[in-house]
Amino acid sequence: MQLLRFLTSLAALVALLVPAAGAQDRTRVVPTSRAEIQASFAPLVKQVSPTVVNIYTRTVVQQQARSPLFDDPFFRRFFGDQLGGATRERVQRSLGSGVIADPRGYVVTNNHVVAGAQEITVVLHDRREFEAELILADERTDLAVLKIDPAGAPLPALGFGDSDELEVGDLVLAIGNPFGVGQTVTSGIVSALGRTMVGDADTQSFIQTDAAINPGNSGGALITMDGRLAGINTAIFSRSGGSLGIGFAIPSNLVASVLHAATLGTGVVRPWTGATFQAVTAEIAQSLGFDRPVGVIVRAVYPKGPADRAGIRVGDVITSVDGREVLDPRMLKFRIATKPVGQTAQVEIRRAGAARTVRFPLEAAPENPPRDETLIKGNIPLAGATVANLSPAVAEETGMPPDATGVVITGVARGSPAERLRLRPRDLVLAIDGQDVKRVSDLTGLLANHQGGWRIAVQRGEQTVNLVIR
Repeated sequence: MQLLRFLTSLAALVALLVPAAGAQDRTRVVPTSRAEIQASFAPLVKQVSPTVVNIYTRTVVQQQARSPLFDDPFFRRFFGDQLGGATRERVQRSLGSGVIADPRGYVVTNNHVVAGAQEITVVLHDRREFEAELILADERTDLAVLKIDPAGAPLPALGFGDSDELEVGDLVLAIGNPFGVGQTVTSGIVSALGRTMVGDADTQSFIQTDAAINPGNSGGALITMDGRLAGINTAIFSRSGGSLGIGFAIPSNLVASVLHAATLGTGVVRPWTGATFQAVTAEIAQSLGFDRPVGVIVRAVYPKGPADRAGIRVGDVITSVDGREVLDPRMLKFRIATKPVGQTAQVEIRRAGAARTVRFPLEAAPENPPRDETLIKGNIPLAGATVANLSPAVAEETGMPPDATGVVITGVARGSPAERLRLRPRDLVLAIDGQDVKRVSDLTGLLANHQGGWRIAVQRGEQTVNLVIR
């Protein structure tokens, strides 16, 4: 009897540890053809890899040999750059990737790859090297377009796909030059679409992918399975500096609009909305009777601007552009930014619970008043700051509200008195010594006739800062 019980228990244990033959067949499938055994990305890589290039930049910077003590902001406020050792030159080198987007020699890359570079070298897949000219740099989209001269030799170019047709789960390849090791291909899927809370640009709606993207991949190509450009790899989320499987690419539709401007020889001119917006939160959606948070609420409308002429009012909720859903203001601006000036877009709005569609005119923002961009010079606290009159055009370029007025700082020179005061682009100069500043001419006049100490009122966002310099 005991032997029988032992044998029964042993049989039960074996049944648990060794699955039945039928169960094994269901979980492991043997390839049934030579084609399945040899499935590979190799043909696709051979087709597209010649269109992806390496980019090397060289920048000469001036550096003072001095004690680190004088880099402390406290000491720099009083002594500036007057103390320290002799000035010496230092060469900064960086690397990145790019994509040949036009057989005439136009190469698309990230703006941050080539920003400030004095020399740019493009190295092709076949190891040919070319000096490149920077044709267009667009900081707001982090895109730049270079031009190389192949001296009549043919150049392969990568065709553009429609990034709006991508779906989460689609297979993609990332091609670039990570860490300078040479052209590298990684594979993954589209992890998410419409990522807008990445970086500072207000016109971005990134593609997220788990294809490995590392430093040096910036400006490289994200490729679909039909051999077309899905996006330009631009950023990663990382705690260590390496890939964690969360990478981001600029959609090809936005890349195409920037490339088009470069080939025409014009700057990037984006349609403007003439309105300000706020995302619909869960609480707002509930108060409006929506079944979920979607769209953006119109907070303000610029008189006679595109939104005003389209019949859009304060309180309307914009839910889609040309049938593409929008979830926040950045996504709305992205949808508008990919459209050409001079056409119209179909914008769906919700008003008092009813849905309606309006025709939205796509036009450039007017420059009224003229910007009168001026670099402040002299032995004064604002020296080194570049200022301009705010207009809808300047507001669009700087990402400020379309109805903003006054004098805005558009740039600050490194090492200048304005930088030592920690002034930044997008700061508004409100007043000098209690006298209001409405135009650049007001500011330059007050600076020219100034005597004694300084009292400068500056607005940064919703905060007003009063600077007193004696």
